[in-house]
Amino acid sequence: MNEVLLRAEGLRKSFGAIRVIHEVGFEVRTGEVLGILGPNGAGKTTLFNLISGDLKLDAGELLFSGAVLQHEPPFRRCQRGIGRTYQIPKPYGAMSTFENLLVAAMFGAQRSEQDAYDHCAAILEDCGLSDKANVPAGSLTLLNRKRLEMARALATNPKMLLLDEIAGGLTEHESQELVGLVKRVRQRNVTVIWIEHVLHAIMAAADRMIVLNFGEKIADGAPQEVIADPNVRRVYMGIEA
Repeated sequence: MNEVLLRAEGLRKSFGAIRVIHEVGFEVRTGEVLGILGPNGAGKTTLFNLISGDLKLDAGELLFSGAVLQHEPPFRRCQRGIGRTYQIPKPYGAMSTFENLLVAAMFGAQRSEQDAYDHCAAILEDCGLSDKANVPAGSLTLLNRKRLEMARALATNPKMLLLDEIAGGLTEHESQELVGLVKRVRQRNVTVIWIEHVLHAIMAAADRMIVLNFGEKIADGAPQEVIADPNVRRVYMGIEA
């Protein structure tokens, strides 16, 4: 069995009197695709922000490759190997697609300029963006902006990739293309944690899923088992047993 890459223990986060994450704990192993489900407001993106360092924990511990993570700033976490996407892609719109990747590779992964060029060219090919290399990122379609968001995260050379609703707003065919990309990333032994509302997409890629509701973990297991859980069906799908 692969080693544990990320361990979260007793995570807590509140905004004033609003409890957003409460006593959440889980493990993710190297090469695993972990899906995260939950209704709007369940705390999914807040969880990502705690892992990436965009938010500080109120309590709990994060271990990444055995190292304590929660006191490190976001750029250090990126350099350790944590890459992430955001729900709404925000590329440097006036820069080309390729230039966006170079920024990620040179500053996120600290690659030399020549090494970054070769690295980014390979990622463009893998993400289906080679023909958009010199196109201003601000003019890309939604699908290609989503691809670029993922490509930028990959350019940082992550050990673990956090995907935040990367399939949102896409057609079924476009979602299938992204699932294929996620599977290719996983084949390179990159661990993936994926928040998604497009159920058929995440079911096609995830090895395991957890479900959050009002900041608490209510399920953790194989995708089919989690979806069949009466509590998950009630909370997430509105289906009473």
